[in-house]
Amino acid sequence: MNRIEQAYELVQRGQAEAAAGLLEEGGRTGNGDCWVELATWYLGGQIIPRELAKSRECFRLAGMAGHNRAQSIYIALLANGTGGPPDWRRARSLLADLAETNEDAAKQLALLARMEIDDAGNPSALRAPELLSDAPEVSLFPQLLTSEECRHLVDEAEPRFQPSVIVDPASGQLRPHPVRTSDNAFFPWIDETPTIHAINRRIAAASRTEVHSGEPLQVLRYRPGQEYRPHHDALPHTDNQRILTMLVYLNDGYEGGETLFLSTGLKVKGQIGDALLFRNADAQGRPDPMAQHAGLPVTAGEKLLASRWIHEKRFGPL
Repeated sequence: MNRIEQAYELVQRGQAEAAAGLLEEGGRTGNGDCWVELATWYLGGQIIPRELAKSRECFRLAGMAGHNRAQSIYIALLANGTGGPPDWRRARSLLADLAETNEDAAKQLALLARMEIDDAGNPSALRAPELLSDAPEVSLFPQLLTSEECRHLVDEAEPRFQPSVIVDPASGQLRPHPVRTSDNAFFPWIDETPTIHAINRRIAAASRTEVHSGEPLQVLRYRPGQEYRPHHDALPHTDNQRILTMLVYLNDGYEGGETLFLSTGLKVKGQIGDALLFRNADAQGRPDPMAQHAGLPVTAGEKLLASRWIHEKRFGPL
């Protein structure tokens, strides 16, 4: 029985603290897998109390022990400021080190070098948006992302795509989403690489919000017949409302798939890299009924879209 198996046996006996100590002991003998397991425990907060700073540190130690996946996660957490202060320069430096032996890290580094960003990952300049509607408030940002950045998001999403599902409240089982029939891919904070974080910072700058107010970026894929039926992005009962939505069109060459605002009949079909920003709620956080919208069915080809829901206050881990 290896050390991780021993740790789980202790958990089953109700000795979670001892199990964590056993993993830490294994990590200090150079076992990177033990550090990764302990980092996951601190991140999830189910076996032991959630402590993001300790999780980030364990991922760092696992990376130092030669665990490439842990090193990638640590770089992401360092760049986006989860579990401690953000350190963009250090994250890029570690990414450069990893790029010497890791092809994915090398691609990220090359893309970052071509981005117009400052030393903190913020965009150097943004094009002015075009106001499409006052009520609901809808704006289009031409070429918010480059074609290369769009392709990067699609490539990163490809192995992650899963059919859109919800949890059935009666059975607790996953079932097909009744409103959205697309496939989706999420990029939670451990997978918010420096390239994705820089894109999130651009979305934040364009929407004039804080980067940590957004939910994890997701990429949606719609094939012929798939759609997002009429819905509201605002939440009915919450103290941290989804006040804005940003959609980025990641490809061209498909038919149908327009974004439709039902209250006015406004239809939008952006070109690759264009971003659509719309307000979901008023200043008091009340859902705006005029912001109901739909992603119309794709009739030919494949539509790819990046989406980020933006809250009025910070969302997610610290």
